[in-house]
Amino acid sequence: MTTPALDTPSTLQDFLHAIPKVEIHCHLLGTVRHTTFRALAAKAAQRAGEHDAPAPLTQDEVDVFYARGEKPVGVLKALRALDAHLLATPDDLYRITYEYLEDAARHNVRHAEFFWNPTGTARDSNIPYPVALAAIVRAIEDAQADHGIAGWLIPSIDREASPQDAVDMVQWVIDHRQDRVLGIGIDYSEVDRPPELFAPAYAMARKAGLKTTAHAGEFGMPWTNVRTAVELLKVDRIDHGYTIVDQPDFARQCAERGIIFTVVPTNSYYLRTLPKDRWALDHPIRRMPGLGLRIHPNTDDPTLHKVTPTQAWMMMVRDFGFSIDDLRGFMRNGLDGAWMDDGTRQRWQREFAQAFDALRLPLDARLRS
Repeated sequence: MTTPALDTPSTLQDFLHAIPKVEIHCHLLGTVRHTTFRALAAKAAQRAGEHDAPAPLTQDEVDVFYARGEKPVGVLKALRALDAHLLATPDDLYRITYEYLEDAARHNVRHAEFFWNPTGTARDSNIPYPVALAAIVRAIEDAQADHGIAGWLIPSIDREASPQDAVDMVQWVIDHRQDRVLGIGIDYSEVDRPPELFAPAYAMARKAGLKTTAHAGEFGMPWTNVRTAVELLKVDRIDHGYTIVDQPDFARQCAERGIIFTVVPTNSYYLRTLPKDRWALDHPIRRMPGLGLRIHPNTDDPTLHKVTPTQAWMMMVRDFGFSIDDLRGFMRNGLDGAWMDDGTRQRWQREFAQAFDALRLPLDARLRS
């Protein structure tokens, strides 16, 4: 890995904006625009007022969710607030889905696979799975018609809920199969919620022919969680996976298997726990390719992390020192890790590579001048 002498950041920004992208690690409730969050809070306040109850969230409390400081506290509280108080109708789900895909398309994301937790929507928002699913899929189809972006849904296990809730959620997915649903994931806090708790739900999903992925090795949780996800849950890819660098031998095994790791440059845990002057130098993302691991950068919770797809790719260069050649490899990793049909994958591998190389020519010329 070499670091290019990039003294024209605006030109690099233009290049990174223009390259075609896939996004395969993003949470729907972490994509809500600030203005939309405020609008949903206002509607919730109006509903509460009709029953002489206090507003569940003030506008100031909403604004705090978007104040990402030097030591961010994470976004789980905001995600829970959406399910508990603000998402009240299928149209609310339609709106946030369409707006996410519209925003991603502006950064030349062509294929977006995003996570959604049906357990919270059904339990807290009181929107049954098939009703919520229909609204999200309608937004996906409309966004593709309007903006040319292909959206795909990954219903995800809420690991803070019970293993039985996970089984129930997978059963919903099986009972209401939909072409836009490619597989399942698992997210929310990994602390004290190891992957093995959810092995029965993953076995159900695999038996039903669903793809699988899992958040593991996040929040500083041990590398053994990554191993469990790979060997027991038998996932197709890993989300985050940073602590695998603590066990290079297993990392090399994952490299040999070709497992794709969807990494997040803005991950709150390392921004919060590493010193500011060491954060970019000591972040595991820097070390993962050196162990042979195939990584791909993503936004995770873009509006709450205050990051766009373009900026996520920029951080790979600016903060972690990867080269333009490295980025080309990461682009291919994303296509290989995406859950698309092989014909589309092969066609896009050619088209993305051609576009990347053509866009790179003026950037290289600028750097040489």
